[in-house]
Amino acid sequence: MPRSLKLVLDLSMGAVLPILVLNNLTVPLGAPLAYVVAALIPVGWVVIDLLIITRQFNAITAVAGLTALGNGVLAFWFVDGVLFALKDTVGLLLYMAVLGGSVIIGRPFLRPLFAQTVGSMTLEQRHLLDPLLDEPPVARALRRGTLAVAATTIALAVVNIMLNLRLVTAAFGDETFNQQVAQVNLITRLAFPVAIMAAFGLAIWTIYRAIFVCLSPPADGRPWYEVDIWHLLRQRERSRLATDPNDVLVS
Repeated sequence: MPRSLKLVLDLSMGAVLPILVLNNLTVPLGAPLAYVVAALIPVGWVVIDLLIITRQFNAITAVAGLTALGNGVLAFWFVDGVLFALKDTVGLLLYMAVLGGSVIIGRPFLRPLFAQTVGSMTLEQRHLLDPLLDEPPVARALRRGTLAVAATTIALAVVNIMLNLRLVTAAFGDETFNQQVAQVNLITRLAFPVAIMAAFGLAIWTIYRAIFVCLSPPADGRPWYEVDIWHLLRQRERSRLATDPNDVLVS
C-alpha cells in the first residue's frame, strides 16, 4: 500500500471517522452506543492493519497492538470527569512507560525503530548494523532520543488531561458529553501524532549524525545525509576484516 494512502487511512480511521460518529450518530444510536462505536473504530483499524495490511510483528507493532487492545477494553469503562481524563490518557502513559522502560533495561525503543527505518532486514544487514549501534556515541544517541520522545509523550499526556478536564464537563451518556469528546479528539488526534512524529524525526536525525561520526566519511566529499549507509557499513566491515583476517564476512 502506498504510504500516502496509508497515512490518509490512518488519519481517517484514527480521527476523522470517530469524530463524525460522535457528532452525527449520537442522536440516532444514543450517546453511549455512539461513544463505544467511535472508540472502537481506531482499535479495529489498528488490528486490521497489523493482521492483514502490514503483517509485520516486532517490538514496535506489538506496542501498537497492545495499546489498541487496551483502549478497546477501556472503551467499555463508562466514566466522566477526572476518571475520563485519566482513561483517555492511558495510551500515552503506557507508551511513555514502554519508552522509559526500554532505556532502563538497556534496549532503547529507538534501536529497533532505527533498524527498521534504514531497512535492516537481512542477516548480513543486521550483522553490519548491530555493532555500530553498540558504539558509545550511537548508543548514547539512542538512549537520549528515546528519552526525548518519552518526555514529549509525558508533555502530551499532561496536555491531554488538562484538555479533557477543561472541555469534557458533561456527564457520560449525555449527548453533550459526546460532542465535547469530539472537540478534544479534533485537537489531540490530529495535533498529537504530528508532535510525536516530529520528536521521532529529530531523534532519528541525531542518531544518523552519531552514526556518521563513527563511519569513515565518503571519499567524494558528499555530506553524510546523501550517503548510502549500507555502502559505508560494508566499507567498515572490509576494513575490519583486513585488520582481523580470521573473521569471515557474512554473505
